[in-house]
Amino acid sequence: MSLNEQASPSPKQESPAVEAAGTTAASATSRSISEQQKSDALRDLNRKRSGLDFLGEWAKIFLVSVLLFVVIRTFLVEAFKIPSGSMENTLQIGDFLLVNKLVYGADVPFTHKRLPRLRDPERGDVIVFNYPGDVTKYFVKRLEGVPGDTVEMRDGTLIRNSHVVSERYVEHTEPDIDPQQDEFRWQRDYLVKTAAAAGVAYRPSRNNWGPFVGPEGNYLALGDNRDNSYDSRYWGWVADSLIKGQPFVIYYSYAPDSSEHSLAWLTRIRWSRLGERIR
Repeated sequence: MSLNEQASPSPKQESPAVEAAGTTAASATSRSISEQQKSDALRDLNRKRSGLDFLGEWAKIFLVSVLLFVVIRTFLVEAFKIPSGSMENTLQIGDFLLVNKLVYGADVPFTHKRLPRLRDPERGDVIVFNYPGDVTKYFVKRLEGVPGDTVEMRDGTLIRNSHVVSERYVEHTEPDIDPQQDEFRWQRDYLVKTAAAAGVAYRPSRNNWGPFVGPEGNYLALGDNRDNSYDSRYWGWVADSLIKGQPFVIYYSYAPDSSEHSLAWLTRIRWSRLGERIR
């Protein structure tokens, strides 16, 4: 082999290097085009999701939220506001309550049926119920007599099953006044036989009435503000079917005033009552 032959490379030796470089360039170009296509596709997708698709997503969120609200309000918890002072000082005007509807078995709409209850109403429970005289109205009182209880009141003291009831939650604002009203006459049909047969005219008053026995499926409900409460003494028993739930917490409270366009709900908040448990 001559020196000239060794110094001159042959064409066959150059070919692999050229082919490798060409392959690399083609691969890089392919990757570059793929990334561009991906970016364009994402842009087109975002452009298509505007308009009706955007409204559709919000409509779904809204419908699900409404459905959850209806289910919770119907079967679990409902909010109520206290408009009167019949339960002072346990509850005050301007208190906003959350009521547990599951505890006594919530009503199933349009079926006249109820869910299974966790327990029966008990003496001392604060309850929310439909007013028997107008079921479109809601009342809140304390349950003081269950079916079968013999209840009476003497000089403002509640006696149940021959025992004086300790009512630390009761407030008497007019203890020396004891009005008699025709509304109390409903009690005559429930007087115990010994009292009804005594031959003494029955003249019930606000602070003196009974004894009478609670019928099956009915409850006696009285206000804690005993001298300023329109309750079972006036209109009778609360049927089990009318009881809607048990308030368990005050989630908001303010001291209302009589001025027009008042901002009392914002300026007169009772901070100490927020989150207070109802007993």
